Amino acid sequence: MELLRCENVTKTYGSGSNMVTALDRVNLSVHKGEFVAIVGASGSGKSTLLHLIGGVDRPSEGRIFIEDTDIATLNEEQLAIFRRRKVGLIYQFYNLIPTLDVRKNILLPILLDGQKADEDRFSEIVKTLGLSGRLAHLPGQLSGGQQQRVAIGRSLIYRPAILLADEPTGNLDRKNSEETLGLLKLSNKRFQQTVLLITHDEKLALEADRIVTIEDGRIVSDEAVGK
Repeated sequence: MELLRCENVTKTYGSGSNMVTALDRVNLSVHKGEFVAIVGASGSGKSTLLHLIGGVDRPSEGRIFIEDTDIATLNEEQLAIFRRRKVGLIYQFYNLIPTLDVRKNILLPILLDGQKADEDRFSEIVKTLGLSGRLAHLPGQLSGGQQQRVAIGRSLIYRPAILLADEPTGNLDRKNSEETLGLLKLSNKRFQQTVLLITHDEKLALEADRIVTIEDGRIVSDEAVGK
């Protein structure tokens, strides 16, 4: 089942002689439950693509469908709600609220919606991520690896359609990087979570089901990983 479809997605900045094309007619399809890595050099357009898919920015041309919703047609309020409920975002700089404890940071998308937490879902995620003994801690009392686990938990709590991870190991050492990748793979298998991973680390990319390579704003290869 196709979960994500990008059709001729183009993103430009500036105009006239100062116009820069960050993405140039990108077409991409991702099916439910896939783990896809997007790789490319700095400035290739991979993070721009992820931001467009996540609804953080809008394409200059083209359409992006997530679960058959063309997110480019949503107004700002609709897009904010869709992003909160359907898109899990993980960055290398965690983006946790420093004054909220681990429990509230994980539940933040649900709290912002004024919804009641699914305690069974919460407990399963917390146990899977090894955070059961840290729920009352503030982010400043956690290691980098633990903070990234909290960010992963927050991204999973709403059962998003797609999980977008933008260089999630870029701020971690090798041990914590491998642990974070392991948790992403676990969420992919245990929760059937569709994952799109942006990385420059070839070793991490090889753990995905597919590797999509971007150069100069265009997809130049899209290959299954032989394992």
